[in-house]
Parts: sequence; structure tokens; C-alpha cells
Amino acid sequence: MGRVAVVTGGTRGIGEAISVDLKRNGYTVAATYAGNDEAAHAFAEEHGIKVYKFDVGDYDACETAVAEIVADLGPVEILVNNAGITRDGTMHRMSRDKWDAVIDTNLGSCFNMCRLVIDSMREKSFGRIVNIGSINGQAGQYGQVNYAAAKSGIHGFTKALAQEGAAKGVTVNAIAPGYVETDMVRAVPADVLEKIVARIPVGRLGSVEDIARTVMFLVADEAEFITGSTLSVNGGQHMY
Repeated sequence: MGRVAVVTGGTRGIGEAISVDLKRNGYTVAATYAGNDEAAHAFAEEHGIKVYKFDVGDYDACETAVAEIVADLGPVEILVNNAGITRDGTMHRMSRDKWDAVIDTNLGSCFNMCRLVIDSMREKSFGRIVNIGSINGQAGQYGQVNYAAAKSGIHGFTKALAQEGAAKGVTVNAIAPGYVETDMVRAVPADVLEKIVARIPVGRLGSVEDIARTVMFLVADEAEFITGSTLSVNGGQHMY
């Protein structure tokens, strides 16, 4: 078997593309999901990838799931923290519940999952961690103080953990996607979407494959000299 890779939020959208690309390139993949059983089961059947259902924002649930993954597949050598949600609203209308949900799922999950795999990575002197941030964590976005804060936090988290892991062969990098053609983006009204694309110099939305290819570059054994970096994959929309 190839190196064991875990992709959170790995059964749909960007996560699905990452999971599939990893398997295609010889990795043994575990894809996690939160609630859409129908989509997860269809994904597993189509791609032959094991799926695990749990809340990545809940440390105890993560601990149980990681133990199950290790028992099934072996020690985790590659972790892609992709899971994320939105609970948009301007500050004067945002509830504490919406804040907590996004921070726990988008940022707290990075701590939960990294904490549970970092020891084995250090012991093996090998690990690849890729955290999926966002253009909105770099540039901000109206109505997304929770999401922007969580994604911006991922970029700082990445740099700090990269310093801790470097001497042990563990690289930690982030990817900041721009607007990618997923179900969420396709649901945006056509006139709004047209304005978004007009602000992207390459003249199109990103594809999920654009992000998956970047993950593959960062998780490769040969990528050992790249750590603490955030790669912006946004078609030139925000040059950070």
C-alpha cells in the first residue's frame, strides 16, 4: 500500500478531487465527512475509497476516528485539512453560535487532526500536512468575519507548526484557493458570478482539479524543502 492520507471533507467538491487524485497517484486514502451519507456512500462506491463520518470540530470524535483509520489503514503520513463550512452574516447580525460553528469546524479541526497525527509523523521522521485556507482569509470578505478569521488563522497556524515539524521531516503548508467552481459557487446568482469572474485576471473560476494538483505537489516525498508556505491558487485575483 502507498502512504496513508486523510482528507477531511474529502467526499465532495474540492475534497473529493483531492481524495481521488491522491488515490490515482498510489496513496491509500481515507476521506472524512460530516453528514451527507448519500453523497459519501456514492463517493465510496464510485472511487473505492474508505469514508469515515465524524465531526472534525469535536476533538473526542476526531480521536476515535483517527484511531479507527490507523487500525484500518496504518499510521497517517499525509493529512489534508480541507473541511469547512460557512455561516455568513454581517457582524451586527451574527450570532455567537454562527461564530463558534465556523471557528470550530474550519480552524479548530486543524488543531484536532494535527494533534492526533503529529506524534506518529515525528516518530517516523516523515509527514505532510496541507491546510486549505482561502483568498478570503487573505483579503477579507464582507459578511464573513467568522470565515475570514478562521481561514486567516489557518495561515498563521501553518507557519508556526511548520517551524515545529521541520527538523523531524514534517512539512506543513497551506493553499489559499480563490473562487472555485463548486456547488456553493454555482449557486451564486448569475449576475454576481459574472462580476466575480470579471475580477479574476485569468478570466475563469478555478477548478477543483487546480487545487488537487497543488496538494499533490506539496505532499510528494520530494517536497521536503517546502514548508511554512501558503500557495495562492486564485487566478491572480489577489496577489498576496
